[in-house]
This record gives sequence, structure tokens and C-alpha cells, in this order.
Amino acid sequence: MLTRRSLAAFAGATALALSFAVPSYAQDKIIIKFSHVVAPDTPKGKAAAKFEELAELYTNGAVDVEVYPSSQLYKDKEEMEALQLGAVQMLAPSLAKFGPLGVQDFEVFDLPFIFSDYEALRKVTQGDVGKLLLAKLDDKGITGLGYWDNGFKIMSANSPLKTPDDFLGLKMRIQSSKVIEATMNKLGAVPQVMAFSEVYQALQTGVVDGTENPPSNMYTQKMNEVQTHATVSNHGYLGYAVIVNKQFWDGLPEDVRAGLDKAMAEATDYANSIAKDDNDAALAAMKAAGTTEFHDLTPEERAVWIEALAPVHDEMAERIGAETIAAVKAAISQ
Repeated sequence: MLTRRSLAAFAGATALALSFAVPSYAQDKIIIKFSHVVAPDTPKGKAAAKFEELAELYTNGAVDVEVYPSSQLYKDKEEMEALQLGAVQMLAPSLAKFGPLGVQDFEVFDLPFIFSDYEALRKVTQGDVGKLLLAKLDDKGITGLGYWDNGFKIMSANSPLKTPDDFLGLKMRIQSSKVIEATMNKLGAVPQVMAFSEVYQALQTGVVDGTENPPSNMYTQKMNEVQTHATVSNHGYLGYAVIVNKQFWDGLPEDVRAGLDKAMAEATDYANSIAKDDNDAALAAMKAAGTTEFHDLTPEERAVWIEALAPVHDEMAERIGAETIAAVKAAISQ
């Protein structure tokens, strides 16, 4: 639910902007408020800034994109409602956020070890299955524009995490996802849903013992300063869907929407080209800092993790949709 504080941030917005996202104007410009929860120097933060630059260029100044990073406007749980109400026009939430919205198909991306690498991932996000998933958002008043990578996740805690047994009893912060919750339960951990902006303090004070994140998120939030151990497991993928309020999008002039489509296509290519490099650089920087001991899973250790977490796929089939899981696996195998 939106708080008084978060709604007050838009007290100066026009009535049109708050009325189910009819395009708003200021000095003859169409305003697009683009809110996200991560730092500007993450892959998503950089891609949002790139979209801002290109959108204004390709619409010949007809559009003014205002990017609000680091939960300046809304936290994880608030931003989707803000989009549907028209308080913001654009978001790039993690794919797990669509489960609570009623589109659990997107939680297929949270299944452990479903993607072996970026090549397997691209067969889904850049193929027909990815388009079909985005189309499922239409009924929620949302238009999906594309997929942006963050990267593959690593596990961290204040104790070594080499085997599934090492997770027993650990309080692990997760984003809201029944699939990730099931994954942590299967490891014997205690999953704790928590807003991304609250994780550093929770780790620092011991409210939670550990978490999972791509290295870029871990590094830019300085989580390595409060986590003594991490395992480069690459067990799960964290990505985003760039979405826009459907009524706002459909109400744009055709030439403006065409310019924004072009900007989004190029920003998406940019986002997905820098994500892996940014994560590699973040991992190297954390290793150099020396505050966290990193462990790379051996092939034998990785096989044990995969075997331990394989049942999650079957357990979540009813929630996600067996057909969706099968379609994703079929696309990967092509």
C-alpha cells in the first residue's frame, strides 16, 4: 500500500498524471516518471539513464524522462501500485514482482539453475516465450516493453556456504517470490522477505544472516562490508521487465511512441551488453576489498546444489504453470 509520505512526493503532479496515467504535460512536454529501487551505477541504473537520453533525443524533445533511482519515490512493494494508479509512468521491477500481481508465470525466471548461462537466457527473453509472458500483463493495465539483465546471483552470509547443509537455520533475505522462498526452504534456511533498500542495515544488525544478489547489487549497496563469506553459485537469475502504464502508453501520439520504442530497443541492447561486465567488475572489486571470502563452486559441488534444488521445479509447477515451465525449457533446448 502507498504511504502518505510516498503519495506526498507527487503532491505537485497534475491531476491528469494521477488519473490512470493519461499523458501529463509540463511546458508542452510529456513527462515520464521512471522509478526504480537500485543505485544509479548498477546495470539497471545505467540503462534507465541511457533510456532517458535516447527518449528525449528520438522524440525531438517532446518527452521529458525523469529517473528516480534508489527508492527515492517508492520501495519494492509500493512501486507497482504507483504505476497502476498513474503516479509514475514507467518501472523496471524484478521479474519476481509479477507473481503478487497475479501473473505467476514470470516466477519461472526464479527457478534455481533453470538457466545455465546468458545464451540459454536469451533464447527466452529475446524469443516468442518472452513476448508471450509480457503480453500477459495487458490485463493488469500494464504494457511490457522489454527485458533488462541484472545478472546471475551469488549467496552471501557470515559463514561459509559450500554445501546445501551450510544454509540450515540461516535467516536469508529474499525478495517477494514464492519460488525463491521454496528454494530457501529446500536448503533448510529461513526466508525473510524484505525491501531491497532495507537489506544493508538488516545484515549489519543481524536481523538477517545472509542474502542472494548479483555482484553489482551486493557491491553498490556495500553488502560485502557486512558479509564475511560469499559463494559464486550463479544459482538463479535476476532480471527486470521494463513496463509502462498501458493507458498512458496507448494514449501517446503515434510518432512519440515510435520514438520511445526505438529508445527502449537501444537502451535494452545497452543494458544487456553491460550487465555481465559490471557484475564481473563488482565481483573483482569485492575480492580486492578483502572484507568477504569468496568461494567458487567446484563442478562437483555445483552438481550437489543442482540435485538438492531440482525438486523446486516440480513443486512450483502448479503455481507457475507447467506449460510455462515446459515452454521455457523447450526454448532453451533449441
